[in-house]
Amino acid sequence: MADLEQRTMTKVTARLVPFLMLCYFVAYLDRVNVGFAGLTMRHDLALSNAAFGLASGILFLTYFLFEVPSNLFLHRFGARKWIARIMLSWGIVSGADAFVTGPYSFYLVRLLLGAAEAGFFPGIIFFLTLWFPGVYRGRIVAWFMAAIPASSVIGAPVSSLLLYLDGVAGLRGWQWLFIAEAIPALILSVVVYFYLTDRPADATWLAPEERRWLADRLAAEERQRLEAEHFSIGRALTDWRVLTLALVYFGGVATNYGISFWLPQIIQGFGGLTKLEIGLITAIPYLVGTVTMVLWGRRSDRTMERKGHVAIPLAVAAVCIALAGLVANPTLKMALLSVAGFGVFANLPVFWTLPAAFLSGAAAAAGIAIINSLGNLAGFVGPFAMGWIRDATGSFSGGLYLIGALALIGCIAVLLLPHESRLEAAPPQPGE
Repeated sequence: MADLEQRTMTKVTARLVPFLMLCYFVAYLDRVNVGFAGLTMRHDLALSNAAFGLASGILFLTYFLFEVPSNLFLHRFGARKWIARIMLSWGIVSGADAFVTGPYSFYLVRLLLGAAEAGFFPGIIFFLTLWFPGVYRGRIVAWFMAAIPASSVIGAPVSSLLLYLDGVAGLRGWQWLFIAEAIPALILSVVVYFYLTDRPADATWLAPEERRWLADRLAAEERQRLEAEHFSIGRALTDWRVLTLALVYFGGVATNYGISFWLPQIIQGFGGLTKLEIGLITAIPYLVGTVTMVLWGRRSDRTMERKGHVAIPLAVAAVCIALAGLVANPTLKMALLSVAGFGVFANLPVFWTLPAAFLSGAAAAAGIAIINSLGNLAGFVGPFAMGWIRDATGSFSGGLYLIGALALIGCIAVLLLPHESRLEAAPPQPGE
């Protein structure tokens, strides 16, 4: 039985995880490349810091509105069709960023981007629960979400190089950035439709005994969750644990996007750096995040401990980001923000094991979507607050203090949750 499990999960991991990482890599890059575009775009469109921050984060308002319906549609129609639709629409809209002419057209396209992309991330998280038993989820989600910092490790220097295309074919560098980085989403939308498999029962690329083992294992875990506690969709949307998890995620997201949208301009403020140098320095915290989130997710699976593995990174992020607001020395500031890279990213994959511990079926789709949509409102609050505070004070320090405080609130909130480890434990194996 152990050999069958290892063989099955190796095949499933190799088939799904690298491809989903690639999709999320492209999705996240299209969401945050505005941070690099802003190095020259702000001047060309005469955008204030507050206006740029508003445009950067405003996509999360429509993302919030369309998130839950999108995830329910995915549950109904299947991941293959729905994720392909999402990637096609966001690729088109992301490329349209290149043709905005002022703040209002910029706001409109970013609102459309939020609507187009809504449902992608929670849909993938829900999709992974259909393929991976609980004992694997920390490491698998860690590998998948490593695409977040990895997209900036690779995307930061690439985005900065695209800015050097300024003037080619009569387009500004930031316009080439948006166009070039939208094309992969359009290509992948076609690949998703033909490559993904909705459920293990449909996986012709697994042997019959492997399909049976995986389907039986996942069914046993779902029965265990339902025996412990049954959730309807309505209850999932109002349960205090779901809402508390949304608050935790709000704190984590605030650190992520508050930094991601503004870090290139924070580094630009050090003075004397080329666009490529800004891109390379920007990549450092994300490189730290890429490595540590994978190692942290594996450690959480090995110990089967979840809450502490979410709280500790959030605490590190809160302290390091706040201290970065205090210091003026560029080297020390980047050192603190690099350590914060662990805190910003390592909490994320472990966090997403928590709702899967007590939600299943359509309730899981709805619950994960509401956590993601409410939490992602921080993607609006963080960047806008950073820009507004910068305009008001002439410094990013106040914005960094605010983001650190939100991370601390998330840390405290996760510690208030009850333990659900009994629901994460592997159920008896079929045949045992």
